Amino acid sequence: MNIIDFDKEEKKVLDAINVARENIADNKIDVIDFDKDKSITKKSNKPKTKGKKKSVEIDDEELTVKDILAEIGSMFIYLIICFAITFLFTQFVAQRTIVSGSSMEDTLSDGDNIIVDKISYRFSTPDRFDVVVFPYQYEDDTFYIKRIIGLPGETIYIDADGRIYINGEVLAEQYGTEIISNQGLAAETIILAPDEYFVLGDNRNNSTDSRFESVGNIKGSEIEGRAWFRIFPFNEIGFVENIE
Repeated sequence: MNIIDFDKEEKKVLDAINVARENIADNKIDVIDFDKDKSITKKSNKPKTKGKKKSVEIDDEELTVKDILAEIGSMFIYLIICFAITFLFTQFVAQRTIVSGSSMEDTLSDGDNIIVDKISYRFSTPDRFDVVVFPYQYEDDTFYIKRIIGLPGETIYIDADGRIYINGEVLAEQYGTEIISNQGLAAETIILAPDEYFVLGDNRNNSTDSRFESVGNIKGSEIEGRAWFRIFPFNEIGFVENIE
């Protein structure tokens, strides 16, 4: 028969209770220590966070400067491209020209703004009655605008009555505003070379043209282009007569 020693059992229970209390106490300390560590960690993280914000701000500033420089570079390239396109366009395609003087009235008047087609004659030759622009040989940056009357290889003659003869036949045309009073060089038959054109102003008695030595016959290579479209004055906008 076993005899139970209650004193020993009671002591074991008390020891177990004490161990449990100690464990609880230890766990409580751990929790308190964890909270302290967490708060310390938070405090230590604040300056680090500030440091990160500063670095982000610095990076933003650097990116802004780069963006500005990139924008300036893009604008510079854009201006160069625009300049190149404008230069090529005005040199080889078309150009705005202002008429000075009355030698082409009533077709064109002083102050008219026209577009000169500079590309067509690269693929074809000028036709009779085309209104063309060419440089004045005795003055830089000065251009004349006249109408083609005689073509390469033809003979030109103007009689005392102001009639124009092409290869011995009277030219039927309606552009002259009045009868020619000054035959000029065309009082004698003019033979045009293979690359020469005879030009007259529509205002025949108020025009310096191929009848006079200061202009003479015009070489095809000298023709800058043909008067194509009038853009000013606005009430007369349209194609220059006989230009299709």
